[in-house]
Amino acid sequence: MRRSYPETFDQVKTAPPLKRLGALLYDFMLIVALWMVIGAIAVAANDGEAVTGPLFSSFLFLATFAFFSFFWVRTGQTLGMLAWRLRVQTPEGEHISLVQALIRFLVAGISIAVGFVGYIWMFINREKMAWHDLASKTCVVELPKPPKKGKKK
Repeated sequence: MRRSYPETFDQVKTAPPLKRLGALLYDFMLIVALWMVIGAIAVAANDGEAVTGPLFSSFLFLATFAFFSFFWVRTGQTLGMLAWRLRVQTPEGEHISLVQALIRFLVAGISIAVGFVGYIWMFINREKMAWHDLASKTCVVELPKPPKKGKKK
């Protein structure tokens, strides 16, 4: 059984494409940092020699998927999405499954590989959905701003 998020659809709205791309840029910087740490560990374990090949590439691929799927399935928000108040969820307002996270990840990769066409689709699609949203039956919503705290006296 999936868990629902506390907000209702009248409290959230479809995320604007530019905000989604901003969150993607934040997450890209985090992924590059993750790759650098993994690369440094791999080079150290390889007596200072460069590490290449399909095994290393596969490990980077799996680490990248682990990063995204952990956040998407657990809270619906990567660190970039958190900064932009965005969340991935099912259209019914529930947490996504690991299978949906895998589909999102793979189709987003295909979208990037063909020149970001799947992301550009957000600007064309009436519901502002990218290819990976459509394929995984998920949506990205913009969360409401938290209420302002009163001034302390």
